Amino acid sequence: MMRRLFTFFSLLLALGGGSLARAHEVQSTYLELRQTSADTYTVLWKTPARANLRGGILLQWPADCQVQGETVRYESGTSLIERYTIRCPGGLEGHSIPITGAAGALADVLVQLVRLDGSISVFHRTPADPTLVITATPSRWQQSATYISIGITHILTGVDHLLFVLGLLLIVRDRWMLIKTITGFTIAHSITLAVATLGYASAPLQPLYVAIALSILFLGPEIMRQRRGETSLTLRRPWLIAFSFGLLHGFGFASGLTDLGLAHSQIPWALLCFNVGVEIGQLLFVALILLLERSFRTLEIQWPRWCLALPAYTIGSLGAYWTIQRTVILLQSLSL
Repeated sequence: MMRRLFTFFSLLLALGGGSLARAHEVQSTYLELRQTSADTYTVLWKTPARANLRGGILLQWPADCQVQGETVRYESGTSLIERYTIRCPGGLEGHSIPITGAAGALADVLVQLVRLDGSISVFHRTPADPTLVITATPSRWQQSATYISIGITHILTGVDHLLFVLGLLLIVRDRWMLIKTITGFTIAHSITLAVATLGYASAPLQPLYVAIALSILFLGPEIMRQRRGETSLTLRRPWLIAFSFGLLHGFGFASGLTDLGLAHSQIPWALLCFNVGVEIGQLLFVALILLLERSFRTLEIQWPRWCLALPAYTIGSLGAYWTIQRTVILLQSLSL
């Protein structure tokens, strides 16, 4: 049953281990344009501070736009910040602003435009479509769709989050337990996502990333126990483990919104829509797993016996690698 499908996934993970081993928490880039007159804007340009992205994501302003005064650059947490003022005769309405380097840097861009009348427009650009077109103020539903899209992208590009969900599915014994486990994970990460985004609590990112990697490493031995016919609290009550570690993953999801510096008035609605997007992405992933499992069962594909141990070793090995990698990064940041 499920073991055939997960063995297949583990083969893919093993073949693509090089790229997965370099997986990291996805950090979006944020652009805020605040209109101060008919043709001037203050610009806040926030990009991830990772070494491979420094200076790699650039804005190409229209030819008639000119930067006014001095550009202030500084580093804040995990981001590089640029602040300056730009003058564009006639304003930016209807103009296109290509964002170069986005595809190579694997970064989405969230854009917030605050107009003179106080209205706010939100745009979401992806590496596949990196050109920003300033249009009229979008409707509430269009902005909702933007945040939902960001949530879907955040979960589907978060390899470590998906690998944790995959590990949970591997230790679940039946469909009813699957429903309880996924529900527990959803409730838990929704709680900490809301708490962190609304500013009631926070978790330092580097230790958080280490803890998320440990949650994946934790599942490796549990998968082996199930294969050997043994039992444990995790195997008897996977929903409890899903809920516990889901609290950690929720703080990780929150970084997708808290790093963007959204206007306070936008946070509640953005939070709701972002979480809806995360749940849609998670359900799509689980549905894909179940559909493939059904297909493998129908085709009656048989794997060699040695393949049966691959799921546990693949998930455990990647969890161990990420734990070591992120611990080293954490220790390096503490020594600075």
